[in-house]
Amino acid sequence: MDNKNFIAKRVAMMLHDGDVVNLGIGLPTLVANHIPEGISVTVHAENGVIGAGSHAEEHNTDVNIFDAGGMYITTAPGASVIHSADSFGIIRGGHINATILGALQVDEKGNLANWTVPGKKVTGMGGAMDLVASAKLVICAMEHTAKGNPKILKRCTFPLTGAGVVDLIVTEMGVIRVTDDGLLLEEIADGYTVEQVQAATEAELKIAPDLKVIKFED
Repeated sequence: MDNKNFIAKRVAMMLHDGDVVNLGIGLPTLVANHIPEGISVTVHAENGVIGAGSHAEEHNTDVNIFDAGGMYITTAPGASVIHSADSFGIIRGGHINATILGALQVDEKGNLANWTVPGKKVTGMGGAMDLVASAKLVICAMEHTAKGNPKILKRCTFPLTGAGVVDLIVTEMGVIRVTDDGLLLEEIADGYTVEQVQAATEAELKIAPDLKVIKFED
């Protein structure tokens, strides 16, 4: 299993039956492919799809149905397509149980930077600011480093999406919880050591006394 699907599968296991979940652009959309059997989750796309599914195969594409990233998607039975203003009303009204977002940087205070790299042209923040301010649970699903450089920092250096908003960070190395006392490594992926995870993390990690090992069959 590659890193991105490993991350997506671990995140999917955190969801609960009946949850309304927003999946951000990129890696988080893979979560829809790994939702455990017996769990009913309603996937929300902020552009206006309630009941979004996985990416559509080329032979099964409806050009009118796509996610916030412009990717063609499938829909679950009973799905609805609504105006984007109503979709944001759902977000701002606090009806999203969990939002799963990618990140450029996260820091030890739970600050999130995920929308721009200084000096690069961007189209805007999208719905991320509303999501991190309103969702009951904010999970960052991301690879641990970028070109060998840590993405989990003492302090974000990129413009913030939200301050103190992140609850959990899930990477190919493990699961980290943001606490009032800093970052707590609660789970470690099979094959890594605590020392390796810390070496790839700028911020200091506290280690849970009951540290669990994540291991999936390929």
